[in-house]
Amino acid sequence: MLGQYNYWVVILLMMSGFYIVVSRGNLIKQVVGLNIFQTSVFILYISLAYVGGATAPIIHEVEAETYANPLPHVLILTAIVVNVSTTAVALSLVVRIREMYGTIEQDELGGLLSDMDPVRESGQDGSIDTGSNPGHRGDRPA
Repeated sequence: MLGQYNYWVVILLMMSGFYIVVSRGNLIKQVVGLNIFQTSVFILYISLAYVGGATAPIIHEVEAETYANPLPHVLILTAIVVNVSTTAVALSLVVRIREMYGTIEQDELGGLLSDMDPVRESGQDGSIDTGSNPGHRGDRPA
């Protein structure tokens, strides 16, 4: 039962990453949880692609009985690059949210966003109040 410990590691990492994403309100912790979850998927695919006693499919003098398919490993390398890119974009969005709203906690962000009700900010005619912007075309006569 414990002979295939790599699958237990995948399950442990996957559930811990999922728990972090669901239970934490901090956006950076959620990004870290997503990274842990994605890492578990990488390990799962690499584990499934492993063939015991197989060799790389390279042409040489000695013929092997079994060859390992390199495609899953190449796909995981591509997925790692995509993972790093999406993590960079997610962290840059978190930084931008922090600059704009002053917090990265979901509970506080939910309160801030519910305070910005467009019905309350609209005028009597249903148009959105733009404030005192003198360059706005709505201030000039047609």
